[in-house]
Amino acid sequence: MHIITRTSDAVEPQDWRQILAESYRDLDKLLEFLQIDPDERLSANIASQDFSLLVPGPYADLIEPGNPKDPLLLQVLPQAAELHSPDGYVTDPLAEKHANIQQGIIHKYRGRVLLLAASGCAVNCRYCFRRHFPYQENRVSRQQWQQTLEYVARDSSIEEVILSGGDPLMLQDHHLSELIDQIEAIPHVQRLRIHTRLPVVIPQRITPELCQRLKDSRLLSSCVLHINHPNELSALHRNYYQALRDANVTLLNQAVLLRQVNDQLSVLSELSKQLFEFGILPYYLHLLDPVKGASHFDIPQQEAVALHQQLMSELPGYLVPKLVREEGGKAHKTAII
Repeated sequence: MHIITRTSDAVEPQDWRQILAESYRDLDKLLEFLQIDPDERLSANIASQDFSLLVPGPYADLIEPGNPKDPLLLQVLPQAAELHSPDGYVTDPLAEKHANIQQGIIHKYRGRVLLLAASGCAVNCRYCFRRHFPYQENRVSRQQWQQTLEYVARDSSIEEVILSGGDPLMLQDHHLSELIDQIEAIPHVQRLRIHTRLPVVIPQRITPELCQRLKDSRLLSSCVLHINHPNELSALHRNYYQALRDANVTLLNQAVLLRQVNDQLSVLSELSKQLFEFGILPYYLHLLDPVKGASHFDIPQQEAVALHQQLMSELPGYLVPKLVREEGGKAHKTAII
């Protein structure tokens, strides 16, 4: 299932910020690198005006040259289909504006709260349910973190803080450490969860400083990665993920079921096997959130259920992620039976 990655003769830059700065933001440059000349270049450019192209080099290296249907490329390449607006696909598919109870805080579920620690991402996934989210209204500066966390301190039922965004690992290590310091100072918070795709697209983001800070924390830490296809796992990722495990961080994965990306039994089965080999437990398999611009990725629930049942027949139970849908206003994720 894995493709052979391409590397140059040059020394690979190790600083994740430098790698991020050198990401592909120009469609023509990315297509030139991948030796791909799509028929709908104009439509792709129009789609990228609404939601810009952003692809880091390490992720582009995993895309098969010359293959416009590569499952990794389809996740990041603007397409004409994004310009279609079928009924039911909206800008706020999870009704988060109602749970966005104050600047930088989304509180959906009992016992845990989501902190929008950063507004940016290292990659723009075309199916992102927050592609229309009003980040400009939720930016919280370092000076405002304490004020934001006062909400958590006042609610003793909150035992877990979830760092999300954007991508919380867009914060530099010392800034992230300061934020963790303030969370640790709240006695009733026992767990820290980081939802991130950054270590998938730039594995160098898992620095020794980050690992040490999480290891030293009094909080029980977990990292929920977002890996949709086994080709997103490479030899480069293995050592970085091991470093997180050595820091006593629990690694989980949540994937999104995507048309033409991972909607095959062989792909989902291989993904679960590879995740476990890398020390990551398959956690959730999400049905697509009906966000405007991503309808072409959607799969009917009946088809998803049949695929999941095949997966249960193929793998031991601990390798089968829960098939779920998230619905606005619900007290928990909806299990799809």
